[in-house]
Amino acid sequence: MALLKRINPFSKTNDDTGFGINAAGYGGRFINRDGSFNLRREGYPFWHRFSVYHALLNVSAWNFITFLLLFFFAANLFYTGIYWLVGPEQLQGVRGVTAWEKFKELYFFSTETFTTVGYGRVNPVGDGANFVASIEAMTGFLSFAIVTGLLYGRFSRPRAHLLFSDDAVIAPYKDRTALMFRMASHKEYHTLTDVIIQVNLALLVEENGHLVYKYFELALERKRVDSLSMNWTVVHPIDENSPLLGFNEEDMRTADVEVYVLVRGFNDVYSNVVQQRTSYTFEEIKLNRKFVPMYRVSKNGRTTILELNKLNATISAESEAH
Repeated sequence: MALLKRINPFSKTNDDTGFGINAAGYGGRFINRDGSFNLRREGYPFWHRFSVYHALLNVSAWNFITFLLLFFFAANLFYTGIYWLVGPEQLQGVRGVTAWEKFKELYFFSTETFTTVGYGRVNPVGDGANFVASIEAMTGFLSFAIVTGLLYGRFSRPRAHLLFSDDAVIAPYKDRTALMFRMASHKEYHTLTDVIIQVNLALLVEENGHLVYKYFELALERKRVDSLSMNWTVVHPIDENSPLLGFNEEDMRTADVEVYVLVRGFNDVYSNVVQQRTSYTFEEIKLNRKFVPMYRVSKNGRTTILELNKLNATISAESEAH
């Protein structure tokens, strides 16, 4: 591979990324767009690697709600089956005649016991049913305690609440070109302060007859802002010190280029330091494009409006934004 000659020898490598250099050991991108690492662990027992609680803290809201509903239905079906095995006659007040009617009454008795509501028409009279009901009641209030902790953890966990542009671009910049992407805070009242950013580049090269990854910390026009109230277009000038100097689209594809981003800042709402990651592969870096402005003045001229729907909007680098 001739790409090694195209890499500027003055570009400073970064050996502290936490990623190895063995090209044969990697599949796909290093970091997913949502900031998670593109990694799966094996070779150790699953239950020692997996945490149900922390998984539920990180799944999407719809998946979380779906899990809670399925757990509620499954737990009550489980206890309904036990009541059925113990015998419906051990519960007083069951009016159903057919098997299905009795099963329904046992199921709804289970939901009342699980939630500790206990309406009272159906109640256990046999020792077996009483024992099962006591265990179910304990399971119910313990489950609701865990769910309360999960809800609190999901709502209170500090987050950066940043949106990143879908693509990065390489566009004219001053008298040269630059790699650019942009981001913005999308939540009201969640303005980040003292924001710093670090951008690294992963690059596949040939070294001593072997393909290896090299990592570079990209120099930025600005690495810190006092407050991120509007959008921030992050700029890496492709100058004589840039490892991307002279690269075209095919070069980036051959070198399996990936740009990964780490942003840290102080969130006043959480009163805590937060961070967020993302990355751009060579497929998500568009050449000869530039971003269009994404803010305007309100009609009364008193307010600046940040148009988040234009975060990803680009035009040809030869065009003028209207």
